[in-house]
Amino acid sequence: MIPSTRPSQSSPSIESETQLQILQSRAYAYFHHETNPLNGLVADKTAKNWPASIAATGLALACYPVAVERGFVTRDAAIKRTLATLRFFRDSPQGTEPDASGYRGFYYHFLDMYDGRRAWQCELSTVDSAFLFAGMLTAAAYFSDDTPEQREIRELADFLYQRAEWPWSQAADGTIGHGWRPESGFIAHRWQGYDEGLLLYALALGSPTHPLPPAAYTAWASTYEWKRCYDIDYLYAGPLFTHQLSHAWIDFRDIQDKFMRGVGIDYFENSRRATLIQQRYAIDNPLGFKGYGAQCWGITASDGPGPATLKIGGIERQFYDYEGRGAPYGIDDGTLAPWAVLASLPFAPEIVLPAVHHFIHVLKLHDHHPYGFKASINQTYVDNPGRSLDGWAWISPYFFGLNLGPIVLMIENHRSGMLWELMRGCRWIVDGLRRAGFEGGWLDAGNKSQL
Repeated sequence: MIPSTRPSQSSPSIESETQLQILQSRAYAYFHHETNPLNGLVADKTAKNWPASIAATGLALACYPVAVERGFVTRDAAIKRTLATLRFFRDSPQGTEPDASGYRGFYYHFLDMYDGRRAWQCELSTVDSAFLFAGMLTAAAYFSDDTPEQREIRELADFLYQRAEWPWSQAADGTIGHGWRPESGFIAHRWQGYDEGLLLYALALGSPTHPLPPAAYTAWASTYEWKRCYDIDYLYAGPLFTHQLSHAWIDFRDIQDKFMRGVGIDYFENSRRATLIQQRYAIDNPLGFKGYGAQCWGITASDGPGPATLKIGGIERQFYDYEGRGAPYGIDDGTLAPWAVLASLPFAPEIVLPAVHHFIHVLKLHDHHPYGFKASINQTYVDNPGRSLDGWAWISPYFFGLNLGPIVLMIENHRSGMLWELMRGCRWIVDGLRRAGFEGGWLDAGNKSQL
C-alpha cells in the first residue's frame, strides 16, 4: 500500500453535490459561448479580438462528454461540435508556411478564431498540442456508439494523434522541446523538471506511429527536484496548475514509475502534498499579503494586476501581469486563482471545499457572471486608491478557457472518476504509461496491450 496523507472519502451531501453541479455548469458555459461553432475553436480568453487556444480547444473536447452526462448539452449537439473541431484540424493547413495552422502533426499555440491560421507569430507548441490530443482521445473514448458520426469521431481522433511526429520534437539531451517557429527553428527551452509535461511524455511514448523511446522519459525524470517544505517531502513544481493538468485525464492513484517507486508514493499523492503546501504557505504568508489564510490560497500561472511597482502600507510591492506564479518558491505578488484551488478537489477535498466556500460566500467571487470564477484576484493591490476593479480588490477582467476547463474535469473526477475511467480504456495512454515504466494499480489489473 502506498503511504499517503489522503483523507477518507465520504459520500458528499446533497447540498455539496448541488454546488458542484453549479460550479461545473458555469465553467462549461464558457465553452458553450466562447467557441466558433463552425470550426470548434475556443477563445483563449474573453478579451476583444483574442485568438483561439489549442489547449482550451482540447479542454472543450474533454468537457463535452461531461456536459452530456451532467445535462448541460445534448449528445447530438456535443457530437456536432466535436466533429466540427476534428474536421477543422484534419483539413487545416500543415506546413512550413508562417500562416499555416500546424506542422509535423503539431499545432500552433494560438490560432485565429475564424480562419484557424497561426496568430501572433506564436510557437508550434508541443504541450498545448498534447492537451489538444488528450481532448481528442477523450472524445474518441466517450463517443463509442456504432453510428457514422461517432465512428468518424474515433477515426479522426486516432488519425490526428497518430500524425504527430514526436521524434522531430526531441532535443539532443533526449527531452522534448517546448516548440518551434518557422522563422527561427526550435525554441531553446526543453521540457525539464517536473510539471504538466507528465501528460506530454505519456502521449509521446504511446504513439503507435511516431513514438519517442522510453529513454526520453528517463531523461525528463532525471531533471526532477525532490524538496522538503513545511515538513512535507514532495516532487517540486511551484505553480499549482502543474500538479493538476495531467491528472485531469490520467488516474495516477496507486501506479508508479521508477522515480515514484524510489520515494514510496505516487503522482496523485504528490499533487495532494503540493496542495497542502500551498495552503500552509498561505497560512504562513511570509510576504504579508492581504487576504491569505487557511481558506484563501492558490498560487499558479495566472493573470495579474501589473506590471506596476507601488508603495503600499510602507512596503514597496512589485505586481506582475500574466506570470507563472508559484509557492513556496517563485513569484508571489498577492495574486490568487480560485479556479486552481477548485482543480485540486480530487487531491484534498477537506481543505479545498472550505476555500471554495470562502471564495463563493465570503468574497462573493462566483455569482456575478454566467462563467463563474474569473481568472484571479489580488486583495493587496486594492490599497492603492482608484486602482481597484471591484471596490475592495483587484479582480481579473477576464475568463480563460485554460482555467475553466480543469474546473469541469477535476470536479467530475472527484464526483465520478469519469475522465479517468475513459482514459483507462485508451490504448495509447496505457502504452505510454507502460513504456515510461509505470506499474501497479489499475495498470496491472487491466489487460496489458501489446507494446
